[in-house]
Amino acid sequence: MTTATATATTRTTSPTLDAVRDRGALRAVVSRGILGLSQYDGGRWTGLDTDVARAVAAAALGDPEAVRWLPTDPAERLDPLAAGEAELTVCNLTWTLGREARWPVLFAGVTCYDGEGFLVRADSGIEDPAQLAGARLAVQAGTTSAANLAAWYGRRGLSVEPVTFPTPAAALAGYAGGECVAYVLDRTALAGERAALPDPEAHRVLDTSISREPMAAAVRDSDPHWYRLCRWVLQLLVAAEHHVDEAGPGRRAEALAEAARLAGPHGSAVGLDEGWAARVLDAVGTYADVYERNLGGASGLGVPRGLNELWTRGGLHYAVPLH
Repeated sequence: MTTATATATTRTTSPTLDAVRDRGALRAVVSRGILGLSQYDGGRWTGLDTDVARAVAAAALGDPEAVRWLPTDPAERLDPLAAGEAELTVCNLTWTLGREARWPVLFAGVTCYDGEGFLVRADSGIEDPAQLAGARLAVQAGTTSAANLAAWYGRRGLSVEPVTFPTPAAALAGYAGGECVAYVLDRTALAGERAALPDPEAHRVLDTSISREPMAAAVRDSDPHWYRLCRWVLQLLVAAEHHVDEAGPGRRAEALAEAARLAGPHGSAVGLDEGWAARVLDAVGTYADVYERNLGGASGLGVPRGLNELWTRGGLHYAVPLH
């Protein structure tokens, strides 16, 4: 493994970056298995969340595979981070004020804009969440699902019965086994959960979202330079897509090289060399590449980008200038 070292004077030392380099690996908290986000296929962890962790490892260590994966239940996603047992949480975790207020963490940026949705049986006749009033709905412990259900149904004078399961696998089994009429989770995650069922075509994700769920990468709040490093790795992915989009057909290589050239010299501010941006883009590509590979058509899930498009295409991802 090639270790990336700073070639210019840094503002200050990042104890987190130093620890990652001393260990030779980034410790990243991921889900225990959600297709499209973070799943172990018997040989390698794959998914949008895991690609974000690889991008950080490529910047910090020069090796996108230098990641020690920490699969964790939803209710405990921030525990390893707060305890100093991980440097990054990328675990389909919604960015909320409550989480930043209660935990010693900061969210470094949105990885995927999502919303709470419902997985139901295709032959159920259910087209709208209101039709589920009074029903038992499967939710994961430690998520925002139960609170979102209470808020959405409560405003309409309705109620449901959330049935809490400790893991994604248990929640999916509770729904598939008929214990619950629907499974409630972020719609992006539900696409992967549906694909994991024996007969995916017998189930569908409702079109309606009942909440805003900006899934984000989290770090400890004690190291602002590590926070800055992770934030700018995420920004680079979006900015590089914008460069490719503006360059037009046939100019992808030049656009990526330009994005790396603009971002590279600023690596010294967080202890990186000028090659950090090029390593990230070589490892995972742009945000569009990450999304297409894990959630888009190339993944087999075919989740439309929607809000995850660039702002120039009607989405919410806005490319912050690199220089």
